[in-house]
Amino acid sequence: MKRLMTSLLLAVAAVAEVPACTNLIVGKNASTDGSTIISYSADSYGLFGELYHYPAGTYKKGTLLDIYEWDTGKYLGQIEQARQTYNVIGNMNEFQVTIGETTFGGRPELVDTTGIIDYGSLIYLGLQRSRTAREAIKVMTELVQEYGYYSSGESFTIADPDEIWIMEMIGKGPGVKGAVWVAVRVPDDCISAHANYSRIHTFDMNDKDNCMYSSDVISFAREKGYFDGLNKDFSFSRAYAPMDFGAVRYCEARVWSYFNMFTDRGNEFLPYIEGKTSEPMPLFIKPNRKISVQDVKNAMRDHYEGTPLDISKDFGAGPYHAPYRLTPLDFEVDGQKYFNERPISTQQTGFVFVAQMRADLPDEVGGVLWFGTDDANMTVFTPVYCCADKVPVCYTRVDGADYITFSWNSAFWIFNWVANMVYPRYDLMIGDVKALQAELETAFNDAQPGIESAAVKLLETNPEQARALLTNYTDMTARSTVDAWKRLGEYLVVKYSDGVIRRTGKDGRFERNAIGQPAGIIRPGYPVDFLREYVKQTGERYKMPE
Repeated sequence: MKRLMTSLLLAVAAVAEVPACTNLIVGKNASTDGSTIISYSADSYGLFGELYHYPAGTYKKGTLLDIYEWDTGKYLGQIEQARQTYNVIGNMNEFQVTIGETTFGGRPELVDTTGIIDYGSLIYLGLQRSRTAREAIKVMTELVQEYGYYSSGESFTIADPDEIWIMEMIGKGPGVKGAVWVAVRVPDDCISAHANYSRIHTFDMNDKDNCMYSSDVISFAREKGYFDGLNKDFSFSRAYAPMDFGAVRYCEARVWSYFNMFTDRGNEFLPYIEGKTSEPMPLFIKPNRKISVQDVKNAMRDHYEGTPLDISKDFGAGPYHAPYRLTPLDFEVDGQKYFNERPISTQQTGFVFVAQMRADLPDEVGGVLWFGTDDANMTVFTPVYCCADKVPVCYTRVDGADYITFSWNSAFWIFNWVANMVYPRYDLMIGDVKALQAELETAFNDAQPGIESAAVKLLETNPEQARALLTNYTDMTARSTVDAWKRLGEYLVVKYSDGVIRRTGKDGRFERNAIGQPAGIIRPGYPVDFLREYVKQTGERYKMPE
């Protein structure tokens, strides 16, 4: 039988943009500390990495709220403001409700260009108006029903300290209000993920505790000619987001990588990723061990290392084995189409977080958004407590910073500055980055129990002071991290400038000789594997005469 990969390659040219965003999910009984954990990387060229804040508020009946599309800033219209809104810091609110997303696009004819609510606005409206994940689903679906859904197909991760849900939604076409959607609860002892492809296939319509859906999710598909089978065989994904090459190799491959890390079924699912079978992976799966918050942070840094999809070992990685590829992912040479892998970690990330939600602690303490800007592989996750009522300045548009305006006080730009020094000479420089990254994150992890114990005690007598403590700690860790990263950048400039390495001692300090002058340099040259290819490509041109 002809391999599925061969036929799917024909669809590569149709993938116009880099698939963005990844969500990883850990149920509370699958985590080491009983927390629910979700992650989100906002991977989009043009997105400035910042920490959003929506303060709690009360509003008079009839107050109107302007809606602007999150991706573009385009004005979409007005909706009625809620009478009461809750504090939201980043993508987590004061009740530990957290929402992430990945865009799967789906059938383009179902985008309603007359809708008022885009997917980004839907996230932050849901957070401002909900105390639980179930309530957020209700709020979000009612909003699009009333005001129309402006975006293309979307997968949302909606979580609180007790439950994690995946909700997939797509519109009904121009001028048709509402959306078709289905939401499935991830079992407490399982992990799941989604990465720009619709992953909900069949679902139990009779399990009201673990499944919710729009009343017309199947009938609308029948009406449009997307499905004609029995209800029990209905697949949301197949109906509303038909599979193509990009959906499998660019998107599902990231889910596979996560499953491969924490289950024993990676080899079982690899043929699906390689295009040898069309049988999809399960929506969720039990891990082979308990997973920590730090495990998820590290998983967000993955480039398929050590797997058949590893991109750091071939010629495309360059002389210093960079696990990155420039976009677009698909390209053509002499009439033949090719592609590059798309791992979880990527250079175009605006911001990334790992959300930790704990039911055994007061909300103020239990909800931590571990937040970083730019590439997850080269950022530092700092703790942002869900009760924080101000944003660290370095996580804002300080000094007018945005995607095309640099500032030395902006975390986004400091992390970009360092990362872009490292990319061209990855193998040489990444060790210095990883050492400081591990030092800072270990320090924050070690300090967490003490800070939280003090905050819990304060909550009993002075809640306002407890919230101030956590807000100030959020600010301090962000500022100290950016300061440390600036010093790292300065160090890297000195150590690696001009293609050589200046000698350092075990303490990392630059060495001097007996008379106080800088010690000699190291000339690393190029790795042997690259030199072999270099000689192969240039032949006799640079061969030394006998």
